[in-house]
Amino acid sequence: MEQTWRWFGPDDYVQLAHIRQAGATGVVTALHHIPYGVVWSVEEIEKRKAEIAADPSLGLRWSVVESLPVSEAIKLGEGDLEPLFENYRQSLRNLAACGITTVCYNFMPVLDWTRTNLAAEMPGGGRTLRFNADEHAAFDCYILERPGAEAEYAPDVLARAKAWVAKATEADKAKLLANIMSGLPGAFDRYDVPGLRKVLARFKDVTPDRLRANLVRFLNAVIPTAEEVGVRLAIHPDDPPRPLFGLPRIVSKAEDLAFMLDAVPSESNGVTLCAGSLGAGPNDVVAIAARFAPRIHFVHLRNVKKDPDGSFMEAEHLNGDTNMVKLVQVMMTEQARRKNAGDPAWRIPFRPDHGFELLGDIGAPAHPGYSTIGRLKGLAEIRGIITTVAELTGLPV
Repeated sequence: MEQTWRWFGPDDYVQLAHIRQAGATGVVTALHHIPYGVVWSVEEIEKRKAEIAADPSLGLRWSVVESLPVSEAIKLGEGDLEPLFENYRQSLRNLAACGITTVCYNFMPVLDWTRTNLAAEMPGGGRTLRFNADEHAAFDCYILERPGAEAEYAPDVLARAKAWVAKATEADKAKLLANIMSGLPGAFDRYDVPGLRKVLARFKDVTPDRLRANLVRFLNAVIPTAEEVGVRLAIHPDDPPRPLFGLPRIVSKAEDLAFMLDAVPSESNGVTLCAGSLGAGPNDVVAIAARFAPRIHFVHLRNVKKDPDGSFMEAEHLNGDTNMVKLVQVMMTEQARRKNAGDPAWRIPFRPDHGFELLGDIGAPAHPGYSTIGRLKGLAEIRGIITTVAELTGLPV
């Protein structure tokens, strides 16, 4: 499996040399400075490629795009979308012309991954990301004040949410909003509470079925071009895999993946298997990987530990609710199938996702979840699994 590392560009706290020190050779990045819906030009793509390859001794290459964003108008299905579809198609053409053919994207309305605590303390002083159900309910019901929200929460969660709000200062409330907004790395839109209410109102009539129809419409518009130029699109699951603030989520479980893959049955229409996103819900991640293996084009390996109330925390890569050894073996078996079938791109790229803040990374200006040392630890652990599985089974690395 190809070892990759997410990099947010020249302003990232994590440097390219750090990626090589961690043992990765593939870089996962995007042109975050280009607004959603605008074409990624060949010139801008080549500029980023040149930045990654500037020091040949590092041996790095731009392996995966994460993400080529889908405009909110496409998710809403509003207005004349053909110009936006064409811009997306042209970006795919330009990426392919530059030799980049794996593109991760998501179809989560308004918000990307969502946590309520970005620095939950662990034994020894390390920090991790956490989603607290009561804090989420507190924000939804008593800060955002979304109509009808209280009916969507269990009584015990709601009681704790009320208690949290009763003792919270304005600074506490502002920090909770900032934490929720932090799951939009590189995004142009950040919302205050009135702004978030306004954008959520745009989606008030968007049901799950309507959002699914808008996803299929998008895929039908762009997949033929992806096929033509040899690009593999890989949708990222919802994170967490549940409705948030009244917004529908439609890539949360096996049935959702089956729907979108069956709706547009093309190898270019595939999946980013994010073990942590799917693992935060009532999903058997290993079974999902086995079921959809031929259409998995990119893998995020991380782990979570869930609580009965729906809360969860980012766990050690080898010590969460998902059996990482079995998951890696599924993907290596799929790699072997692709290699035996003569697929020149048989090696599946993966990256260690959402590492802890550890040691010298604590308090450093990294994107939340994207510290250096925590991800290095995760990558080393996964590399150990890959090496062991290859030794015991003969599966290709």
